[in-house]
Amino acid sequence: MKTPKDTIYLSTKDYFKTQEAFDLVLDSSRDLLITSPQPAQENLASYYQSQEYISHSNTQKGGVPFLYTLVQKWSLKSKRNLVNKLSKGRGTLLDIGAGSGAFCEVAKQNSWEVYGVEPNEKARKIAAQKNISLQKSIADFKGQQFDVVTLWHVLEHLPDLENIIIAIQELVRPNGILIVAVPNYNSFDANHYKGFWAAYDTPRHLWHFSQKAMRKLFSKNTKLLKTQPMLFDSFYVSLLSEKYKSGNSFSFKALWIGLWSNISALKTKEYSSLIYCYKKA
Repeated sequence: MKTPKDTIYLSTKDYFKTQEAFDLVLDSSRDLLITSPQPAQENLASYYQSQEYISHSNTQKGGVPFLYTLVQKWSLKSKRNLVNKLSKGRGTLLDIGAGSGAFCEVAKQNSWEVYGVEPNEKARKIAAQKNISLQKSIADFKGQQFDVVTLWHVLEHLPDLENIIIAIQELVRPNGILIVAVPNYNSFDANHYKGFWAAYDTPRHLWHFSQKAMRKLFSKNTKLLKTQPMLFDSFYVSLLSEKYKSGNSFSFKALWIGLWSNISALKTKEYSSLIYCYKKA
């Protein structure tokens, strides 16, 4: 994907692991931010290799991981309820970026026939212990279609954005449901923390989305049914952002920023993270 070299939205760095510096380049036609430079595809996995990477492990100690685990239990049920409401029945469900299979497990317990994609080998092994079999790549499901396809904070991690979106949409059967959750860089907490905003998470996050971007990127063969906020994300992201900014592992100020982000979004609709619910034509 070509990027305008002279339009830098802001500069940030990899606060999580390497401390490397990155720019966020604005694609103004789609209101999309692009991490620059982007790591070579063969090097991406190295940026995830840490015991502290919560998406693949829940063994970390401390206030933020504890909060993440607590909220995750509630969030899984909320996601399941959303899928059930939109699909109006049970069928086949593909979760892309399934991690250790937590959402697949909840959906399976609710009578869904579940499938999943997860490139991380350690995460796939954890899922297998739950009797959840995950494949390594979307390509493993080429030619198949599903009643529901979900990506919970995954799209921002995937290289070759335009082609991967085409491949994802091909996995959804006609009249099927596609659910994509991503951070929103137009939220209050993003504007407050700027380069320290944890949801930029460069370079693991290659793309940074706005509502305009999500409408444009998924306009072909899909209809946007609704958007829905992920209310707890503003608190979790603000806690991490404050840690990156001030070094404090827990901050009441961060909780206030997270709360105010949700309050301001009642008017602006610019929540910290949004779930986009599409229907395939």
